[in-house]
Amino acid sequence: MARSLVSVVVPTYNRAYCLARSLDSILSQTHSDLEVILVDDGSTDDTRELVRSRYGRDSRVCYYYQDNCGVAGARNRGFELVQGEFVALLDSDDTWASWKLQLQLACLNHCPEIGMVWTDMEAIGPDGKIINQNYLRSMYGAYRWFTSGELFSRSYPLTRVAPELGSVIGNGCLSTGDIFSQMVMGNLVHTSTVLLRRERLAKVRGFNEDLKFSGEDYDFHLRTCKEGPIGFIDLATIHYQTGMPDRLTRPAYKLHAATNCLQTILPALENDRSRIRLSPEMIRLRLAEVHNWIGEVSLEMGLAASARRHLLASLRQDLLQLRVLRLIALSVLPFGLGMSARRLFRSFKSRFRGSPSPVADPAASLVEASPSGT
Repeated sequence: MARSLVSVVVPTYNRAYCLARSLDSILSQTHSDLEVILVDDGSTDDTRELVRSRYGRDSRVCYYYQDNCGVAGARNRGFELVQGEFVALLDSDDTWASWKLQLQLACLNHCPEIGMVWTDMEAIGPDGKIINQNYLRSMYGAYRWFTSGELFSRSYPLTRVAPELGSVIGNGCLSTGDIFSQMVMGNLVHTSTVLLRRERLAKVRGFNEDLKFSGEDYDFHLRTCKEGPIGFIDLATIHYQTGMPDRLTRPAYKLHAATNCLQTILPALENDRSRIRLSPEMIRLRLAEVHNWIGEVSLEMGLAASARRHLLASLRQDLLQLRVLRLIALSVLPFGLGMSARRLFRSFKSRFRGSPSPVADPAASLVEASPSGT
């Protein structure tokens, strides 16, 4: 396969403490024909000095500073600057296996009809130890709706696609198909694992900068899948960082994630319904869970009117939800009293079942959100 330039877009914000690990994992790729577009989204730490001292003599690393505008804006700035035939994305606290790009390029070469390929990932804790070797299906709850056969139409053994990587690919497979319909049920794609053809990116155009704090990834990947067939490698090619203190976990960010999810799927259902091969029941369940998600987070924040509105919307989609009825009842109580009653109910249920109650995150497309520009 001919050498092809890969442009790697890396947004970062105050990540000098871990950025070098991410950049080194790019620069040590077995596919060496690459450029790194590092977009510093207004960092106030030592990011600029780190890049100057460590990578200033490496022509592959291109550093750009801008005022803080969020991760979507930082990635879009990077897209404007790429020169490669292929474009990859990496968050500045994640790292790649050294053969990631080589494998993905082999997959895109083997299946010229696919415009994007993504992979599984290993989750690592703050101490750097692996806590989950196949984290994708744990992080993205939408996988629960489908078997592999329902997601993809074709499958190829990686030993046939990239025989030169036989020592690392094991029994892995490349699966391909049109999954736009399935993506309506929730995000299936993790951004730091993605490699896109530049021509597919040109059709998608970029991230929606109106989706603040969380959820812009789902919108981007849904639109990427809308534009044609894609591929998935059932093999972990990245280390995904979890548990770091600069993650955004406050209820306000959860509310952004939930409302952005709804803003992502409603246009698809309204504008592309004829293309979506989902049963009316599945669509109702999807809308019910997202409205439930928004309602529950709104209730946690004391936004009773918003909570009731979305909980009632959830109930209209799926009447068989005793949990939603309880939440509606709590929403009419004063905030402090309602939250106390909810905690009491959770405690009672936990003791009765002998295990903790699950945390509600119906769309389950994000476990933890990254800060702006990372």
